[in-house]
Amino acid sequence: MSDSVLPLVISAPEPRTLDLIFTSEALARFRAKYRIVESSPEGVAALPADVLAEARYIVGQPPIAPETLDKMRTLCCVFNVESNLINNMPYETLFSRGIHVVTTGLVFAEPVAELGLAMALNLARDIVDADLAFREGKELWGGDGNRKARLLSGADVGIIGFGDLGRALNRLLLGFRTRTRVFDPWLPPSILIENGVEPATLDRVLSTSDFVFVVASVTSENQGFLGADAFARMRTGAAFILLSRAGVVDFPALMEAVRSGHIVAASDVFPEEPLAQDHPVRTLPGFLRSAHRAGALDIAFKRMGDMVLEDMDLIDRGLPPMRSKRAERETVSRMRSKPVDKN
Repeated sequence: MSDSVLPLVISAPEPRTLDLIFTSEALARFRAKYRIVESSPEGVAALPADVLAEARYIVGQPPIAPETLDKMRTLCCVFNVESNLINNMPYETLFSRGIHVVTTGLVFAEPVAELGLAMALNLARDIVDADLAFREGKELWGGDGNRKARLLSGADVGIIGFGDLGRALNRLLLGFRTRTRVFDPWLPPSILIENGVEPATLDRVLSTSDFVFVVASVTSENQGFLGADAFARMRTGAAFILLSRAGVVDFPALMEAVRSGHIVAASDVFPEEPLAQDHPVRTLPGFLRSAHRAGALDIAFKRMGDMVLEDMDLIDRGLPPMRSKRAERETVSRMRSKPVDKN
């Protein structure tokens, strides 16, 4: 088949690259099956009229003005491989025209959940600080090093948010026989019960948990909703593990709750990234830090490419995408997570 009759794909995946999200074999299949026009996100609107008119797919999340979308008469799907939905395209028009908008964020669920579990175990057993003390010749042997230690096994666990990441985390926790309660106002109780967790109010999750995992996306309704009052309701000595976005937390209030000794905390995300060198959280005792690296594994990125290829094949055959997660008309405009600028 000549390039002129291959389905056309506009590739604008920043900050991702095609080499990042496809294996060499998958990229070769992609290039063999589709005519690919590469662009910066900002350059999509300036592409030739025939390119816009023939584009069947977009890989990326470029800004799309209504007048640009009007020119894209054969568009079938936007594959958001950055994975945070932002308000930079006319979603209502896309939905009304039957154009799918999908994200590949599912690939990050397992890697982030695993790091979250590791963070919880560290906060329970003080692994990092014990190692640092050992290097300095200040280690505490035997029970002397376990005065504040506890078990994750059989513990009371709270999860705030129960999307792909929350469910992946819950699967990992099953082996620890935790008593898990979940707060997610966007899900009916039956779905939580089917996943073996107890539906609960936010207050109950906070006040009854030894470990609280925050995996909720930032929305127009929950920005900064976990503040001083929330931390005050937590059990003394409880662990707070932040894995989704810092925007759901009043970060100074979180730091103060840790500084006071009321709770301990871990976070893979921060209000500004990269974090300023003089930010006080860098030296805060009782706070475990990770530089937004929980999901950034090569295997996760490569799964993105597989998802894109499989869903393109389905759409080519007149079927809906099944591997990627579809944006929903009722919730897409509420999403507020900041897009990443580093892979």
